[in-house]
Amino acid sequence: MRYNVSMNIADFDYHLPPERIAQTPVEPRDSSRLLVVHRDTGVFDHRIFRDIGDYLRPGDLLVANQSRVLPARLHGMKAGTGGQAELLLLAVRNDLGPDCWEALVRPGRRLREGQQIIFGEGALTAEVLSRTPSGGRIVRLSARDGEVARAIERLGSVPLPPYIHEPLADNERYQTVYARRPGSAAAPTAGLHFTPELLEQLKERGIDTVFVTLHIGLDTFRPIAEDNLEHHTMHSEEIEVDAETAARINATRAAGGRIVAVGTTAVRTLEAVAELAAEQGAGDTLVVPYRGRTSLFLRPGSPFRAVDIMLTNFHLPRSTLIVLVSAFAGRELTLRAYEEAVACGYRFYSFGDAMLII
Repeated sequence: MRYNVSMNIADFDYHLPPERIAQTPVEPRDSSRLLVVHRDTGVFDHRIFRDIGDYLRPGDLLVANQSRVLPARLHGMKAGTGGQAELLLLAVRNDLGPDCWEALVRPGRRLREGQQIIFGEGALTAEVLSRTPSGGRIVRLSARDGEVARAIERLGSVPLPPYIHEPLADNERYQTVYARRPGSAAAPTAGLHFTPELLEQLKERGIDTVFVTLHIGLDTFRPIAEDNLEHHTMHSEEIEVDAETAARINATRAAGGRIVAVGTTAVRTLEAVAELAAEQGAGDTLVVPYRGRTSLFLRPGSPFRAVDIMLTNFHLPRSTLIVLVSAFAGRELTLRAYEEAVACGYRFYSFGDAMLII
């Protein structure tokens, strides 16, 4: 696989006035704006999100991430001392053992291996197992009643991105309408624009939806610290594509339909399982079923095997997400689209408007 190893992260910077950062979601969900980017001509269309069906056709398949945002911020006390402690769950780490998580902790220096943190008067307990290279912790959670997921839902709060300063009246507004698999520290934001009614309208037009899972960690949104993209170490995330979904994706492409990835997380999942199919010599099979972790870093020069159309929000400068979008649409066209969005008053980031790249 060949990449443009000389690319500097400064090539993925842009100016965004602070007032363009969306602080609250629009209502209804599908009334947000939609910038349509035509890769073949470089032309931009300015539409409303509910018009997305005008750019799709019968036989196309939407692939969306069904991961649900956890109430991942937990406030508790250190066992033994009673000192305050905070845990921010980043990603489930079932590869390290049952109920293991990667997390950020406060106070970081004082929470060493073996330390226990008590939440809800003992309803939930976290044991610090080890440090991570980025300064986080691996923790093992246990619940008094044995139901860890239920204890997290009851005791935790939803962590909004740090650039959102307005309180959220309804936590469900930071979930997609099809979120069903708890495990993410942040929402797959491109999917926030869909309503059940819009999905049903698309289905009536012959445009179905299938679901994959990628549990999102906060590292996804952090700016890249390295100057050269080749030196960036991509975090890994848990993904799942079941056999039925893989079969639907393969059948769609075989029949001439297009694969429409709803968000960068769906793109990353699809391209990870497409890469596995290629490595396995699966012939005409586009994707294979898979459950595990991926550290795939999509940047200019990366092949795109599975995704034909990408739906995405507008992302932070110098992030892996704008690099991914640039890999799909081309860096110059992507940055020109961002300039267009800024000039035309689009709203940016998690609660902002959307971009359809066809």
